[in-house]
Amino acid sequence: MKSDIEIAQSAKMLPIGQVAAQAGISEELLEYYGRYKAKIDITPLRNKPRKGKLILVTAINPTPAGEGKTTTSVGLADALRRLDKNVLLCLREPSLGPVFGVKGGAAGGGLAQVVPMEDINLHFTGDFHAIGAANNLLAAMLDNHIQQGNALGIDVKKITWRRCVDMNDRQLRNIVDGLGGRMQGVPREDGFDITVASEIMAVLCLATGLKDLKERLARIIVGYTYDDKPVTAADLKAQGAMAALLKDAIKPNLVQTLENTPALVHGGPFANIAHGCNSVSATDTALKLADYVVTEAGFGADLGAEKFLDIKCRCAGLHPDAVVVVATVKALKYNGGVAKADLGKENVAALEKGLPNLLKHVENITQVFGLPCVVAINRFVNDTDAELELIRSKCRELGVHVALSEVWGKGGEGGIDLANEVLRLTQQPNSFTFAYPLEASLKEKIQAVVEKVYGGTDVSYTPAAAKELARLESLGFGSLPVCMAKTQYSLTDDPTQLGRPSGFTIHISKVKVSAGAGFVVVQTGEIMTMPGLPKVPAAENIDVDENGVISGLF
Repeated sequence: MKSDIEIAQSAKMLPIGQVAAQAGISEELLEYYGRYKAKIDITPLRNKPRKGKLILVTAINPTPAGEGKTTTSVGLADALRRLDKNVLLCLREPSLGPVFGVKGGAAGGGLAQVVPMEDINLHFTGDFHAIGAANNLLAAMLDNHIQQGNALGIDVKKITWRRCVDMNDRQLRNIVDGLGGRMQGVPREDGFDITVASEIMAVLCLATGLKDLKERLARIIVGYTYDDKPVTAADLKAQGAMAALLKDAIKPNLVQTLENTPALVHGGPFANIAHGCNSVSATDTALKLADYVVTEAGFGADLGAEKFLDIKCRCAGLHPDAVVVVATVKALKYNGGVAKADLGKENVAALEKGLPNLLKHVENITQVFGLPCVVAINRFVNDTDAELELIRSKCRELGVHVALSEVWGKGGEGGIDLANEVLRLTQQPNSFTFAYPLEASLKEKIQAVVEKVYGGTDVSYTPAAAKELARLESLGFGSLPVCMAKTQYSLTDDPTQLGRPSGFTIHISKVKVSAGAGFVVVQTGEIMTMPGLPKVPAAENIDVDENGVISGLF
């Protein structure tokens, strides 16, 4: 079979105006970025009521074997369209860092992709560049304020705002800047985050419009004064210029799948340090235009889905109608202790040992959040009947159906069974609830996530984290939701603990408020906000010929 990029380059794309017409988007709302992508002016849609059913695609904890969450999302949308449903797909935008690093692109795979794949995986419509510029403008204004006399009394040792760049560059994690003399700035320790970890990314993705965006930007805390008072972007008079940089970035991007299903690809916050799902503006727009909206949340259901439900849904007043939990036989066997090289061999015993990881995620969706759920097994050719039947029987005990997904090799046709089950689930009433009430204290919210979602028993805090939690409560941030930052590879904060551990303690190392985004980030262990490139980065295999044709993206 052809590579992903070869498949994408041979696709017969429709002019984006025709795709928009299929989605009920009128010509005057489009701002064209070439023939095959456009931004949507959502202002005229603001008062239009939502009508669509919301379908969330999530997964088990990620493994080196891969799960195919984006591929499943794309294929499910195509399958629903094959069933003559009015559907819109909502995905995150890929970050350049992972594209050139280990992960590669994030536009789906095989015959279930969004296109133009190269554009989406590279600069796209410039949203990430705008976010980086707004982030770094705030950093520049902060340091300039200190240089020009520091009227606010900012303590340079208590600055929390970092610069960002959308690239994996470990050299920039921790730096000293402002060197070179009195006129070159005030020397201080500093550092860079990758753009998708910037709070401005989270702000953009949770904002409902330009007014809300500017208000959220104004609330961003950049540091603290000598007497420990927070300093905000509003104190630096930065929010207006930042919003001006983001005025186009907040508009959702319209593209299409290989089967010409309309797709809104917009925003891309990290799923460990932030909430890990596409923008509220894109999801809200889709729900106003389509009867069915398929969206995804990053990493496993313990991270992306928990935050989609506890943060995004709460913030935007969303009520999901069905959830898809994606898994593969290989990934479950990996959770059962099988080495990556041996995952292609039948091993029912290892599968049974690894299955509890999937079952925990299913229980979270159905029992913690009260939503109907289907398990989608992203099928590989060497999956055996015995292995598939074991998964079916275990899920059946929880009252959950299993659907085989073969969208990678068959496109929408390979997702018809999954689509039919999703349609059935969306017709059922559900009792959606959150994992914790906002009225609870920050520590009570953290404990609720640890016990209910992760399956742990206790939480420990470093003295600094406990002190900061108390301070945030005293500053009035205790009513915010918590955004748990932990490893994506395990239900615990130890990436080596696979399967479904129990009786464990989650260790809180650091706490900070993202006042603009509207949540408190609770960090467990060491969370990387600026990844590095691997020994052999994917960038080494990416090239472009004299005709502008790109190769090596995957």
